[in-house]
Amino acid sequence: MEQGTAEQEPVARAWVPAQPGPAAPRRHSVRGQVLAALRHALVGGELTPGEVYSAPALAERYGVSATPVREAMQQLAGEGAVEVVPNRGFRVAECSSRELAELAEVRGMLEVPAIVRLARALAPERWEELRPLAAAGVAAAARGDRVGYAEADHAFHVALMSLTGNRRLTEVAGDLLRRTQWPVGGSRLRTAELLADASEHTALLDALVAQEYAVVERIAREHVSAARHPH
Repeated sequence: MEQGTAEQEPVARAWVPAQPGPAAPRRHSVRGQVLAALRHALVGGELTPGEVYSAPALAERYGVSATPVREAMQQLAGEGAVEVVPNRGFRVAECSSRELAELAEVRGMLEVPAIVRLARALAPERWEELRPLAAAGVAAAARGDRVGYAEADHAFHVALMSLTGNRRLTEVAGDLLRRTQWPVGGSRLRTAELLADASEHTALLDALVAQEYAVVERIAREHVSAARHPH
């Protein structure tokens, strides 16, 4: 949250996207819509790593008060996407390759054993429930839609982890994935890399249906590795 007893003249860079944005969010879901729009702007590269953006400027962009923008930015700060800059606004975080590798290591510790346990516990037909989510990811990747793929990727992994019945695990895994989706140094995955990532969802489901446990573990481990998210 921007600090200080009085609103100061913003000295942060104003955000002026190249393309016209969506209509102003409706009152009953302002914060949620602003949060979604900011996530899209971050993943899509409209907000530049290292730059500072003021809540009033972003609020003007969306036609809302600064309060829901600050609230959304605070949540993004908790996800590691931005950093609070007192009396100025929020700086878009610059995730290093080392940080990305550390996130991948933690994801591997949590997700891979969970997937292997699920592979042995669930009937093969249960995995078909995730096919539409995997297909949505492939479709977004084929379009080169980084924002759409990020959301499809998140939805797939959350649905996968939710099969464990462990809500905390699902929440933590989802948060860790969000932290790997922000561009590193302003660079982004190319379409071919998006497709490679998306295809692993389908390959994982195929192995789960076939009950090929060694293949399941290999694909799951490779999928969360830092090498698959080079940015």
